Amino acid sequence: MANTKKQAQNSPQFLHTASPLASLKGEADASKAQALSQRFARNISAHILPNQQVLVGLSGGLDSCVLLHLFSNYCKNNQNQNQQAPFALSAMHVHHGISQNADAWALFCQTLCYTYQIPFQVVQVKLNNQSKLGIEAEARLLRYRALLQGSHDWVAVAHHQDDQAETLLLQLLRGAGVRGLASMAAHNSQQRLLRPLLNISRADLEAYADCYQLQWVEDESNMQQDYDRNFLRHSVLPIINSRYPQSQKTLARAAANLAEASLLQDDLALIDSEKCIFNQQLILDNVSKLSVIRQKNLVRWWLQKQSHNMPSASKLDEILQQLLEAKADANVQVVLDSTSGMTIRRHQGLAYVVKQASHGLTQALIWQGEETLTLPDQSILKFSYTQGQGLDIEQINSPLSVRYRMGGERFKPDAARPTRTLKHLLQEANMPPSMRECLPLIYAGDTLLMVPTIGV
Repeated sequence: MANTKKQAQNSPQFLHTASPLASLKGEADASKAQALSQRFARNISAHILPNQQVLVGLSGGLDSCVLLHLFSNYCKNNQNQNQQAPFALSAMHVHHGISQNADAWALFCQTLCYTYQIPFQVVQVKLNNQSKLGIEAEARLLRYRALLQGSHDWVAVAHHQDDQAETLLLQLLRGAGVRGLASMAAHNSQQRLLRPLLNISRADLEAYADCYQLQWVEDESNMQQDYDRNFLRHSVLPIINSRYPQSQKTLARAAANLAEASLLQDDLALIDSEKCIFNQQLILDNVSKLSVIRQKNLVRWWLQKQSHNMPSASKLDEILQQLLEAKADANVQVVLDSTSGMTIRRHQGLAYVVKQASHGLTQALIWQGEETLTLPDQSILKFSYTQGQGLDIEQINSPLSVRYRMGGERFKPDAARPTRTLKHLLQEANMPPSMRECLPLIYAGDTLLMVPTIGV
């Protein structure tokens, strides 16, 4: 079982009470705790509006237990005349099931929230041990996915100043750009994420917890240096701190400076987008007139605005080379994410992101008179009866079937003109390649009778 901080082994595992301010051990400690509470209050009052809903991510560790205590005290100290809190507070524990103590941690969090009278829920997630992300990143991804799946106005997490320093070092070692080096934001309104402790050191959190005699659980994996973050925390940063005692604070400040630089890059991309982006598509002639650095900045911003993962430096070079240097008639396809199938395509001087075609139609679908036919890619083919146009099915002896392009098809949409390749007909119709690949073709036997949007 996981031991609670500062408890003897034969003492109860979970102590759920936090002492009131009057019982703090001394005036100096009380003053420190009060100062931290005031900083916290300023942080959250700048973002959380009255009657909003706030969800606290509660792991059961020191950081999140301090965060929950701060929120609980803030709500109690700022009730209105009707004894109502300024906003609705709840908590969630994400149960990864990695540790043999995971059930005990969930129970501790549940009991803690019961003591504070805070609504609480546990969400169990299942890790993919084969994930290319690795266990550490996979667990983080699933945790955020669980926390953000609700409709809360804000999700508050307990990252602090030391976490920010570790994140900056990790991003440096991974060769991240300015956006990555900006590390974690104190607030992100788009993602509804709030980090009220980001400018507070872990030492200050420990002092606060000691003052209030808070209890928390220790995750034994925090000592395993197989994880990159733990290696930095236990082996690298102590050496740096021995030479530069204020390193956590200065690294966090560097991350804040880089965050400002990232905002300037976004401002520049927004200016460039006025001439280079229309309807979420890149206008490649105008993009080519920018410097290479601004081209890269614009493409990153363009992808980020569409919620796509940032490409690596080599992938970004490939994207620009394919879009700007490939022959005019080249069928440009640059895969952004092999898992999701998202791909950058080019057509008529425009670049756009689409899901890579995967219609899954390996054999013809027979039409049996239905008004609609659902195709394997979940698109809908509609049939309607009209007079004087379309196919005269009474004159067709073979069943109608639906197929996708295989290449080499020939078609004659006009009786007065010769048969031509379907490829050229689709090009003349200015149909993007991504649409051509999933275009349903209507056959009778082996005869191509109809091509939607092209003719009969």
